[in-house]
Amino acid sequence: MGIIELQHVNVDFPNKKREVVHAVHDVNLTIEKGDIYGVVGFSGAGKSTLVRTINLLQKPSGGNIKVNGTDFIKDGKQVISNKDLQLARRKIGMIFQNFNLLNEITVVENVAFALKHSGLKDNEVEEKSLKLLELVDLKEKAEFYPAQLSGGQQQRVAIARALANEPDILISDEATSALDPQNTQQILDLLKKLKDELNLTIVLITHEMSAVKKICDKVAVMQQGKIVEKGNLRDVVLHPKNALTKSFVGGSLEVINTLKSLNLSNINDQEAIYQLIYSVANVTKTIIIDLYREIGVEASMLYGNVELLDDEPIGTLLVLVKGDNEKQQQTVQFLEKEQVAVTRLNEKGDLYE
Repeated sequence: MGIIELQHVNVDFPNKKREVVHAVHDVNLTIEKGDIYGVVGFSGAGKSTLVRTINLLQKPSGGNIKVNGTDFIKDGKQVISNKDLQLARRKIGMIFQNFNLLNEITVVENVAFALKHSGLKDNEVEEKSLKLLELVDLKEKAEFYPAQLSGGQQQRVAIARALANEPDILISDEATSALDPQNTQQILDLLKKLKDELNLTIVLITHEMSAVKKICDKVAVMQQGKIVEKGNLRDVVLHPKNALTKSFVGGSLEVINTLKSLNLSNINDQEAIYQLIYSVANVTKTIIIDLYREIGVEASMLYGNVELLDDEPIGTLLVLVKGDNEKQQQTVQFLEKEQVAVTRLNEKGDLYE
């Protein structure tokens, strides 16, 4: 039994033509206690709508929702009282892309704002707020105003505020999307540290697979309101089944920029570009040379990168392979036999199965 259980969850909206739009459609998702669970998809995929059903900021149209062993929704109807829901929400912290800080009060007052219904005395509220700022390495900025802080620092304040009521669950809704790469890495490192120190369960909503790769244990990929693939991060990265997942697992900014820089219109019928994802521990560094030896095709590397996935080095390659259709089929078969996830690119650089 998970700390978060979603069963057959639907969220429907009427559009201007009074037609029903399925923002979330028949989603099943179980998140275990202590997971850092990534929900990834392009804008409009329904991921934020889905995750906001966890604390009923978005009421579902159907399905069942259970959080921390308590039924929130059964058969599309709210079964938890509004009073109990308000209490339950205190145990579900949320951080957002735009920080949602109050600019007219200080940093420590922003954190204390979340404790106004805690029953603590004023001095206890201040003491706890300062400890939370210390936890996110911002105690020295307590008397600053949000406008005096960098984006990464403002997000740290928002995280401290979200932790004020000692939540079991922390939802990060595109919390790193507005940050530069350095601040993004720092926030992700902080989330992972907090997860271990506070025994949090974290749900990370993002359109950036790179963020998921850095800290998540498990991942669900969403497209048009549906979960098209989910599982342990390593399995999804190394053995993606869905076309969208294949684009995400290799879809770092470097890969995308490399594809944009290539004039793929010049690729002829005797050439193909492949994205390869593999475990460096299982696949030799001579995979390109092995292709020539085994299949007799010439393969040129267009891009290469190795990143750590839970301390396991995972390689990404873009290669151009020259050969007729039979040779191309043999190439794919050989690579798959060697435990490489292979995705062919079409002439526009898009992924397809």
